[in-house]
Amino acid sequence: MKKLINRPADVVREMLEGIVALAPGLALLDKENVVLRADLPVIADRPVALISGGGAGHEPAHAGYVGPGMLTAAVTGEVFTSPSVDAVLAAIRASAGPAGALLIVKNYTGDRLNFGLAGELAAIEGIPTELVVVADDVALSGLVPRDRRRGIAGTVLVHKIAGAAAASGKSLKEVAAIAQSAASRLGTMGVALGACIVPAAGKAGFTLADDEIELGLGIHGEKGVERTKHLPADAITDRIIGQIVTDMQLASGSRVALLINGLGATPPMELAVVARCAIASLRSRGLGIERAWSGNFLTALEMPGCSISLLDLNESDFELLDAETSATAWPQGGAISEAPHIVRVANIPENETPLGDVGRFAPHDLRRIGLAVCDALEASEAHLAELDSKAGDGDLGASMLRGAEAIRALPESAWINPANALIAIGNALRRAIAGSSGPFYAIALTRAGRHLGESNRFSPEDFRTALAIGIAAISEIGGAKPGDRTMLDALDPALRALEAAGIKVPAAKAWKQAAAAAAEGARRTADMIPKLGRASYLGERALGTQDGGAAAVAIWMEALATSL
Repeated sequence: MKKLINRPADVVREMLEGIVALAPGLALLDKENVVLRADLPVIADRPVALISGGGAGHEPAHAGYVGPGMLTAAVTGEVFTSPSVDAVLAAIRASAGPAGALLIVKNYTGDRLNFGLAGELAAIEGIPTELVVVADDVALSGLVPRDRRRGIAGTVLVHKIAGAAAASGKSLKEVAAIAQSAASRLGTMGVALGACIVPAAGKAGFTLADDEIELGLGIHGEKGVERTKHLPADAITDRIIGQIVTDMQLASGSRVALLINGLGATPPMELAVVARCAIASLRSRGLGIERAWSGNFLTALEMPGCSISLLDLNESDFELLDAETSATAWPQGGAISEAPHIVRVANIPENETPLGDVGRFAPHDLRRIGLAVCDALEASEAHLAELDSKAGDGDLGASMLRGAEAIRALPESAWINPANALIAIGNALRRAIAGSSGPFYAIALTRAGRHLGESNRFSPEDFRTALAIGIAAISEIGGAKPGDRTMLDALDPALRALEAAGIKVPAAKAWKQAAAAAAEGARRTADMIPKLGRASYLGERALGTQDGGAAAVAIWMEALATSL
């Protein structure tokens, strides 16, 4: 187990101390794991207190929602363990006044018992309390009665709505009724791509094969209700949306709020992909999306995956959802546009044949060679990604795949001769591949193509010169030279092999010799210490692995030589 903690037994208290240290508006009880507002008025003047909580491991819930307009206090138990009765009672005593306290809990036995009993004890002391239980997990539909479903991420929306109602001065009965109404119109379902590790346990709660996922899980690192094969994000998202909509019986024309919640290890990139599909899926069903948020709201430690929540809105919800709050974890906003704003990029020629009909060549043969290169790069995507991940950022395979797809899409007019083809390919790669690979290939191919166009000949000598010009361009703009462990360490041996072959060796044989030299050059990069690029940050740790850029050169050059 690798975690940034000290002792597992101290992790909850130390976490809360860190949260409070970063937020001047929060305070921490000295003897209980309770975070509360530091700016509370005198007891007699306090509005209805809103108190929630549960086990740790769900951060930013619940302490992140403490602040004006949301929770008054949050009670934290050990990881995935309900807080004690005494801790909840301490939170009530510290935060509530004569107006009383609303306790919002997720539908787990420990939370219901401990919060419920604490409320009873507080009532004996003269502090009125109400309890609202959230049971929003639609994955349990058909397995247990609705009132026995788990409470999961949709609870955060209840916090927001009830917190705004309490801040407006409503009575305890009114706030409780508003919270209960929101909870009854809420549905959530989650998916996990892997398990999490509870610090005290030191190992994952379950294991998944590389091609498996868990659908319909809770928030405590447990398995879901179904294990299935991994699916594309759109298929997973649409299935979850479909189950929520069906369970909640949302008819076309219904208006909803959408919450995309990360479970702890899911990057914003993937949550945005899910949000994109969720919005499209809801709109395709005739549902109006009035508010939407995406981020980590209620997690399960470092579990990879997400949940989706829908709130069937009524008119009073809008004002409460939009009300101001200074709780640090609430993202504000939530309004979305009716359709994405897509602005067309101007002044990009659709079909570039920059040199016209220069010289003569067989376009079909030329395109056949280009497609052979595409085939080789596409087949090598995983291999190149693996090489690049060992010494770089791992995106080379995907970059070469995008490049191959861009070459395939070139119009027939691009292949009328080698000069046009090289420039057209260079322009296509410039657009398709970001990072460094795209510009390197673009300038090399463009300069090589210009040379062929200016010479108006396509002799073996012209192609050798064009290759030399392209290699020089890469060295010029990148600053690399042979021996620096870059793509040049495959290109330069290939050029020298062509030059050594001269005019006496048939062109097809000469290019096969060049391809062999490129492959050997790429292999030798495994023994070189990188001097440029991301790999240079690794120093000697990069030894033993070929440079991905050089390996890519060897792959496409072998395909080119084989197809001649």
